[in-house]
Amino acid sequence: MKINAAVGFRHVIDLLSSENKLIVGHNCILDIAHVHSKFLAPLPSTAEEFVSCVNKYFPSIIDTKILLNADYTLQRKMKRSSTSLSSAFSLLCPEIAHGFTRNVLSYEPCVKVEVHVDEMRSSNWNSGAKHEAGYDAFMTGCVFAQACSHLGIDFQLHSPPENLTQNEKLQKHMNLLYLSWINGDIIDLRTGNRSAELSGSNMIRKPYRKILFKNIVLLWGFPSKLKPSMIRDCICKTLGPSSVISTYCIDQTAVFVQFSRAELASDFLNLKETLEQSNDAISHLHPLSQLLEGGNTRAASYETYKEICASPISKVLFADQAEAVGIKWKTELLPSDKEESHDNTRSHLESAMDSPQAVQKSKTRNTEDVVNDSSNKRFCDDIIDSFLKVEKIRRTSNL
Repeated sequence: MKINAAVGFRHVIDLLSSENKLIVGHNCILDIAHVHSKFLAPLPSTAEEFVSCVNKYFPSIIDTKILLNADYTLQRKMKRSSTSLSSAFSLLCPEIAHGFTRNVLSYEPCVKVEVHVDEMRSSNWNSGAKHEAGYDAFMTGCVFAQACSHLGIDFQLHSPPENLTQNEKLQKHMNLLYLSWINGDIIDLRTGNRSAELSGSNMIRKPYRKILFKNIVLLWGFPSKLKPSMIRDCICKTLGPSSVISTYCIDQTAVFVQFSRAELASDFLNLKETLEQSNDAISHLHPLSQLLEGGNTRAASYETYKEICASPISKVLFADQAEAVGIKWKTELLPSDKEESHDNTRSHLESAMDSPQAVQKSKTRNTEDVVNDSSNKRFCDDIIDSFLKVEKIRRTSNL
């Protein structure tokens, strides 16, 4: 009896599974992953193992985001707008979302949703707030009901409830989840097969470039005043306006920077280390100095991000998590580029004392290494000239 009492919400999960209930969610792969982790078993290492286990316990899952993107009628209803939960709820359920009555002459199918509240709230009922778990579930149910109505599924108030898990119009959309909404990767829970986005869905949103993890640099510990857009500007001033595809904010202490090429990610890490090892005028005038201000900025590859997140240590902010894991270095260079970076740095310094031809050759090589866009060559030449002058004065004074 004590064990049964301690099981708690797991009884609800078991009941949903045993009754073969239709599970409805909106962009719900993370929700399903949490249910798996908390109530079924630890998350497996592959997506295929994950979907096999999920399908065993919940053989009928509908994702309303899949539903809205896959059907042309619903696409027209959404007016090619965002398919976020709040947007879908606002467009499909305006009576509840905005509190006004739909035009009685409207020919569009509509499912009436009755809302029952307790006596304490009946006098001041309002539509709730998005991102609250209970109200998000309510919005998802409303959106699903209206979507079913638009697909031609008839809900009669007093008729025996239909087993929606067997409905032919829903079958083709069932057990499909977005692994990645940005890239449009969909996985079939019945087979484990992955596929591209459903036909027609790319009419709703613009395509995004595929994420390449080898092109990503993780930054954390930078000055709090810097926003992702400012970080992007600092890097683009150095490596060219097309060097950065996107910046993604993890929290106020960490961002992902996706470069257009893996070589640029490596160049950035090498340049960051070189600047941090210097304490001359040029390092303080460099565009990256704003990013490196304070001396606490850390940079690493995406693999380090996975290592930090895999730690049992859990902190609210990513920078605190990384520090708790015990990371002491400032820059983690890519293994294949570390030795080459030191050789290039040494040759650039030595060339400053050589002939004018050698100096010009060094300037050209530096420009090619750091800048890949012609619009920044003049800026880079000024930086290199200043660097050579300062370096020559320093060496002369030492002699």
